Amino acid sequence: MVSFDSDLAQRVVFGDNSIEKLGQATITLDGTRVLIITDTGIKKSGILDRAYSALNKENISYYGFTDVDPNPTTEHVYKAVQFAQDNQPIDLIIGLGGGSAMDCAKGVNFILTNGGEMEDYWGTNKATKPMLSSIGIPTTIGTGSEAQSYALIAQENTHIKMACGDKKAKFDTVILDPTLTGTLPKLQATITGIDAIAHAIESFVSTRRNPLSQMYAIHAWNMLESNFQIAIHEAHLDARGKMLFGAYLAGLAIENSMLGAAHACANPLTTQYGITHGIAVSLMLPHVIRFNEQVVGDLYKELYSKGNLVERIESLIECGDLPNTLQQCTVQCNIRSTDLSTLAKEAAVQWTAQFNPRPVDIEDFERLYEKVL
Repeated sequence: MVSFDSDLAQRVVFGDNSIEKLGQATITLDGTRVLIITDTGIKKSGILDRAYSALNKENISYYGFTDVDPNPTTEHVYKAVQFAQDNQPIDLIIGLGGGSAMDCAKGVNFILTNGGEMEDYWGTNKATKPMLSSIGIPTTIGTGSEAQSYALIAQENTHIKMACGDKKAKFDTVILDPTLTGTLPKLQATITGIDAIAHAIESFVSTRRNPLSQMYAIHAWNMLESNFQIAIHEAHLDARGKMLFGAYLAGLAIENSMLGAAHACANPLTTQYGITHGIAVSLMLPHVIRFNEQVVGDLYKELYSKGNLVERIESLIECGDLPNTLQQCTVQCNIRSTDLSTLAKEAAVQWTAQFNPRPVDIEDFERLYEKVL
């Protein structure tokens, strides 16, 4: 068996209306003045009020920062840090929402406790001082950020995504409440669900895979694949609850292994053309699987023994009415074949590219992009 070293210390609270336990979870972590990082959509949906209510029951002071946008940049982090400093002392941070809110919460934790800039934490275990206790509460069915010690924060000027990781940044407690996904629109459910499926598939075959990560990944895949179609078409809380838990398991798989070329391809599409991350991943995933089959075909068959994995993924993408080409995503941008070499160069330097099971170079990335043009 492959050697591995895993830290499993994280409390997970799962169940309908489990957000009502937020106050108790905060007290357990000795929180008294709480910073909540979220976005305006969560505020409008009433979910933020549910969090406030749970904290009010335990007489816990709270301060809500709601200006996080998709794909958070250093600017979002610094604004949230300033908000926190204006309301000091803060002794606990809550990330409430999708991956963007939770990544931003981790980013704030780095700066608020250790100072400096986000670039100082680009990499692994760069924080030298203790960090604040934190709670992650996902409201989508596919982020996985709640399970991970890394925050993906883009540089404001270059839009390069920085993976900033530290064990101290990992949420101490995760609350998985299926009722928070009830208002999730079909499109958002689809793109986050596909992203979670990609997490399970890529982590299962990555070069850093190990028995623990593969255990998480295959269980995540089984839950996600079997519930995806029901969960995206209606607010079926049982199906969405299984997707929520499956996404968490896929996040654990990433934490204990890594991702691959589909995510490496997706990041430049998001930064250069504003294509939503989950859509960018769904575009590339079938082609990356075909590319990898000659190396890890047996593992793909182990993951999905009922038929062809690529065909199953394509059927799920079709079920979610997601685009098949870059042109369908960016009609106004008019991506040309001459742009693909630039995208390929950016994909080749993405962190996740080095963990793809089949070595992939700039020419390979360009050919992958050509397939979705």
